[in-house]
Amino acid sequence: MSCSLRLAHTLALSCALAAVLALPNAQAGSGYAVHETSSSFADVMEGLQSAIQERGMYINNIMHMGEMLERTGKDLGLGEPIYLKAESIEFCSAILSRKMSQEDPARVVNCPFIMAAYVLAKEPGKTYVVYREIPKDQVEASKVMAEVSENLKGIAETGASW
Repeated sequence: MSCSLRLAHTLALSCALAAVLALPNAQAGSGYAVHETSSSFADVMEGLQSAIQERGMYINNIMHMGEMLERTGKDLGLGEPIYLKAESIEFCSAILSRKMSQEDPARVVNCPFIMAAYVLAKEPGKTYVVYREIPKDQVEASKVMAEVSENLKGIAETGASW
């Protein structure tokens, strides 16, 4: 893949993630659960990491999305900063991943789980936690997807209340 094609691909992914992360109040049915808190970004990140590990899940990576978007925004002349801070935590549960995939092999797309925390540049006193919701029909039809949904919700609530 050429350098310019890689840059275009990275920019497209960055813009898509920025659009997702920038939703301060996701509407019902948007596919995202957003929690708002007055807790500091550092406390929320610590709470999220603790909640993930307490559930026996493994943190694969912490992505510094805010820094990357700030850097690419400056490089491309795309305007003012969106975030003061924005990080995504990529994590996995071997047990839940196995159960999901056994039940429906297409659910491999849910692995790893990703949860993000961010502070908007225009709202420095608020920290947001966001994750992709498991569709209601899957939660109602599958014990394992209900378990995944409850874990994601619990992790987000713990992080937001830290």
